[in-house]
Amino acid sequence: MTDEIRLQVLFYKTESGNEPVREWLKSLAYEEKKIIGQDIKTVQFGWPLGMPLVRKLDKNLWEVRSDLPDRISRVLFTVSGEKMVLLHGFMKKSQKTPAKDLALAKQRLKLLRGEG
Repeated sequence: MTDEIRLQVLFYKTESGNEPVREWLKSLAYEEKKIIGQDIKTVQFGWPLGMPLVRKLDKNLWEVRSDLPDRISRVLFTVSGEKMVLLHGFMKKSQKTPAKDLALAKQRLKLLRGEG
């Protein structure tokens, strides 16, 4: 890993000013926040990255794959220029990314790009 930041990390902001991923992260246990934060930082400094930490889900949409002590989390993000925008975070309960979580991230991506 290089010491140079390749991406600036930003939280997706709703029209009302909420930051859903920041709020989700705040609700987690300290140890979980720490692991997810370290994984996001690895992406921030090492972009572009692939499996096992980062997986492409769709055009302009990737996930940070974090293994927590008792469960698995995903943070869905997009990259725009030198910015990594965190769109959606959730705990994974099955092998496949739930359609509702993927749809929510895609909707936020559209809004972010002014297409929604």
